[in-house]
Amino acid sequence: MTEQKNTQAAGMAFMGMIFFLFGFVTTFNITLADKFKAVFELSNFQAQLVNGAFFFTYFLLSFACGSIIKKIGYKAGVIFGLILVAVGSFLFYPAAKVLSFPFFLFAIFVMASGVVFLQVAANPYVTALGPSETASGRLNLTQALNSIATYLAPLIASVFVFKAASNALTPADAAKSVPTPFLIIGIIVLIIAVVIYFLKLPVIPTQGEEKKSVWKYPHVILGAVGIFFYVGAEVGTAAMLQRYFQEALHMLRSDAAKMIALYWGGAMVGRFYGSFMLSNVEKSKKYIYAALVVALALFVGWFVRRQITDGLIFAGIAVINYLAIQLGRGKAARSLAVFGIIAALLLFVVMGLNGSWLLWAGLSVGFFNSIMFPNIFALGVDGLDKGELSMASGLINTLIVGGAIVPVLMGLIADGMGVKFAFILPIICYLYIVFFALVGSKHK
Repeated sequence: MTEQKNTQAAGMAFMGMIFFLFGFVTTFNITLADKFKAVFELSNFQAQLVNGAFFFTYFLLSFACGSIIKKIGYKAGVIFGLILVAVGSFLFYPAAKVLSFPFFLFAIFVMASGVVFLQVAANPYVTALGPSETASGRLNLTQALNSIATYLAPLIASVFVFKAASNALTPADAAKSVPTPFLIIGIIVLIIAVVIYFLKLPVIPTQGEEKKSVWKYPHVILGAVGIFFYVGAEVGTAAMLQRYFQEALHMLRSDAAKMIALYWGGAMVGRFYGSFMLSNVEKSKKYIYAALVVALALFVGWFVRRQITDGLIFAGIAVINYLAIQLGRGKAARSLAVFGIIAALLLFVVMGLNGSWLLWAGLSVGFFNSIMFPNIFALGVDGLDKGELSMASGLINTLIVGGAIVPVLMGLIADGMGVKFAFILPIICYLYIVFFALVGSKHK
């Protein structure tokens, strides 16, 4: 029993590292959309092609990745994914040399191909490392580690990319600030791949007696659609908030990118809540953990602009987030529905407010995005045989393509009607997620 627990702990530590890595890479790319808009003088629609190139890769490769991982195993799939991430990272250097937007998109596509392998392998691996009733809690924990990376990525981008580019005299000079962080990422990723190759990790079976095709499980298909709308809403909202802060609040591009870190920081805080609120942790310990998370929120809110007021506001929102998750009563579906309703309402508020109220209402959406991916995924694969997990994961991750389609459509709306009207689209996405939580996740 002790050996099994140690093996599972090693597996979770390994997964935490992988989730951190692809969270950083994903959010760093999302943040760059606004940078490319300035360098290449793009429209909102064209700038969102950065997100399009990244997330469309999920549509092209996820299901194929599920089939490949089923044959080669999760560990080999992760190593191959890491190598692709490294190759894509290194391609940013020649792309900056020739100053080609299509070349940058190709580099993003290659990097995203590696992230797809990591994502398809990682989620079912975590669900299989323990009982199904606590799968949502484990996924929330690894997603919380993912969110630490998504919080740090915009801060690093604001310093190493946006501020460096602000002093550039030409687009070519501005583009030179882009490759350096990716070269560092590529080197780190290769080192991690080598270390993982020599690590002894728990083996999760990829073969099993399939009861029926995953296409015949309605909750799997509806869960995949839920992932489409969730990722589209999360990515599109982050990108448009960054633009909207510049337009409505007259923020500098680097300052807007920095504040978006709090949007992702809210997701991190909410996922830490989910990691113990949706698990079998003792009730008395949950209060202690909640207090620690509020303290973390205070620090995270203060750290971005070094203002105690920001920290107190952010911690206050964290308390509201904790109270909201109580409404879920420890149930994944109920908690998902509550958070979907609140996220939609917050975007209605963003469309009608100005000043600091607009800023904090927009950033608060991140808190209520927090448990959506792990809960939708856990509900979508609930009840499946372990041999069916890789194929179900491939199907669900295919529809992460929502991160390509929804932001691009939001860019079209922003160009035609104004940035704030683009938030209508993610509101619709969150309403579907409420439907999935209350109706679509039921087994039929």
